[in-house]
Amino acid sequence: MTTTTSSNGSLATVFGGSGFVGRHTVRALAKAGWRVRAAVRRPDLAGHLQPMGSVGQIHAVQANLRYPQSLAAALEGADVAINLVAVLSKSGAQTLEAVNVAGARAVAKAARVAGVKRLIHVSAIGADLKSKGNYGRSKGEGERAVLAEFPDAIILRPSIVFGPEDEFFNRFANMARMAPVMPLVGGKTRFQPVYVGDLAQAILASAEGQGQAGSVYEIGGPDVFTFRQLLDKTQAWSGRDKPYFPMPFWLAKLSALMTVPLPNSMRPLTVDQVRMLQSDNVVSAAAQSEGRTLAGLGIGQARGISGIVPQYLERFQAKGQYANYRR
Repeated sequence: MTTTTSSNGSLATVFGGSGFVGRHTVRALAKAGWRVRAAVRRPDLAGHLQPMGSVGQIHAVQANLRYPQSLAAALEGADVAINLVAVLSKSGAQTLEAVNVAGARAVAKAARVAGVKRLIHVSAIGADLKSKGNYGRSKGEGERAVLAEFPDAIILRPSIVFGPEDEFFNRFANMARMAPVMPLVGGKTRFQPVYVGDLAQAILASAEGQGQAGSVYEIGGPDVFTFRQLLDKTQAWSGRDKPYFPMPFWLAKLSALMTVPLPNSMRPLTVDQVRMLQSDNVVSAAAQSEGRTLAGLGIGQARGISGIVPQYLERFQAKGQYANYRR
């Protein structure tokens, strides 16, 4: 493992810098003294990043993983490339193959051609060429493509990522607010939620020299919960107590198939997400024994959900976010 070094004003290009994980990564890099180039499809919608650094420290540029010339321009002069771009399901031209596989390969190839010193690729726990789910399989294929183009890349595989803008706790809190009952699929499946700020610190540490080149790190928080336990906590913190409707996997898949015509944002679960709920999403014993974890990247005290999630789920309570402070 190499020693962490100061950025000294080095330049990091962050693909997907305006997204959920991206904005926290940009903030961590800027705070550590990096110059940050946020490579996004719509730089005109990335203005929220600039106040995270000093004047001129953060700059958004247009880039699309399907257009190699835009990747080359975004990487010109960069010391580090960070790829956060991924999709959970198909949306128009943004397919799993186009983004999670071909897009990952394109970034890695462009980084190698540009002479970038380090490449950090964020994947997901569950990435596996033999995964039953299309998403997990695409992430596994993406990892293979990245290492083929850039063998020294560091790959980070987080479990579910939580934070104020997450699509996990917020989604199920909203479901508990709207639905008369909560569908429960894979209630015993285990997860190891990681705080987005801790994932950002792991990305920063990798950019600054921590971690073994060409290795895969599995990123999980301090606690492991079943899916049922996470839903219980979500309901409690959002002031809800909706009954559960346990669904076997076959029925959940059938239900998901019936909602295919709806936009993904309106579907409780897709068929692929049901498949993912059939496997645990936790740091493996091998990663722990080999030091390929947050601790292995120098992140010692990871933050758990109980100290963070209740604060941003309070807005889902029946009488509003500030009901507890009214007199």
